Amino acid sequence: MGSAEIVIVGGGISGLSLAYFLLQKNPKLDIKIVEAEKRIGGKIVTENVSGFLCEGGVNGFLSNKPSTIALAKELNIEPLRGSESSKIRYILINGKLTRVPDNPIKFFLSPLLTFSGKIRMLKEYFIPPIKENIDETIESFVSRRVGREFYEKLIDAMSTGIYAGDPSKMSMKSCFPKVYFLEKKYGGLIKGLIALKKEKKDAKAQPSTVLMSFKGGMKELIQSLESRLSSRILKGKKVLIIDRTNNYYSVHLEDGDIVEAERVILACPAHESAEILQVLSKELSDILKTIPYPPLSVVAFGFRREQIGFGTSLYGFLIPYREKRKILGTLFDSSIFPNRAPEGYVLLRSMIGGRRAPELAMLPDEKLIDTALSELKPLLSIKGEPEFIKIFRWEKAIPQYEVGHEDKLNLMEQILTKFPWLYLTGNAYRGISVNDCIENSLKLADKF
Repeated sequence: MGSAEIVIVGGGISGLSLAYFLLQKNPKLDIKIVEAEKRIGGKIVTENVSGFLCEGGVNGFLSNKPSTIALAKELNIEPLRGSESSKIRYILINGKLTRVPDNPIKFFLSPLLTFSGKIRMLKEYFIPPIKENIDETIESFVSRRVGREFYEKLIDAMSTGIYAGDPSKMSMKSCFPKVYFLEKKYGGLIKGLIALKKEKKDAKAQPSTVLMSFKGGMKELIQSLESRLSSRILKGKKVLIIDRTNNYYSVHLEDGDIVEAERVILACPAHESAEILQVLSKELSDILKTIPYPPLSVVAFGFRREQIGFGTSLYGFLIPYREKRKILGTLFDSSIFPNRAPEGYVLLRSMIGGRRAPELAMLPDEKLIDTALSELKPLLSIKGEPEFIKIFRWEKAIPQYEVGHEDKLNLMEQILTKFPWLYLTGNAYRGISVNDCIENSLKLADKF
């Protein structure tokens, strides 16, 4: 039996960054990080196989939030900027890969939308806002503001690219709060964008947002945190339940050990937190169980550059649901960051499954590979077979912020007031990105 001032359950980026920030504030804190797996990092998995540097999950972070870059600086690791190719993106429209323009004028002149679709988009300026603070789906919000075509061709693909979700169920307010509140604050999206542009012009010029990673992939961030926290991390230790006696929490491990703690933070996926809390609070556990985690598979392929007739200087492409394809999209990792593939080769990563096609994610390896290649070969004019293949499977991948998500969070906060010094954090609640996880860890550390 052991004890600690603070036990953090979950050794992903949320749990690790929280421990780091807490120790920065008070190096004398007795903190234990308990991780069920024999490795740490959660959905951040980087593997170097035969010179192909593959990301099994998260492939980077955006430069628009300072906390991740600041943390990297403190850890003495240098962020790596995405190449110019990372700005070149495509969407599949009517069976053809169509480039997404990078400015409004080019967008209006592009073939992405029909003439009527463009006119409907411009009419958004005159559409009055809904004043009620309703929790609207992405599908409903975007179709209402800028039209059905804009939603089906662009926003549907973007939503599934980020969340692997179903925009007819996803909450606009929870998934894209900044866009949602443009209507509330400015009366519409175009009005809001015009106002924001003016505000930025009046303020100091902000650098453009770019995708970033590290030379050794995203695991470099995890390894750097682990080197600072190694003596406090318990790997391969699954937490079964926690209960509370007097002013202490008892964290019961699968191997029979019990760790007593004054404060407990669950930084693991919502479905795992639900199991851990079933004795302490069935009410809280039941709410956590309602946050869906659909399966997703990532299939990485290595081709010789000359095998790909479409070209390779691009970020990748996304596929709207209306196209009825079996992959969600594909990233050209070797074009986004250097050293992702051997000289003369290209590394592609295709996403399969998600909320609307969960059965595809769990296909046997051979069928999964065949499914991905049957989509990629005609789209990218690929000749021959890949010389490298690597599959990453996530049975429970990305948490879904569906309609009612904010109500769940508010109810969970009310229940947590009954349990002093018990917290929930991670990507299941207020942002799924690495930036969000680190930002939320920073905010939580300030409460201690």
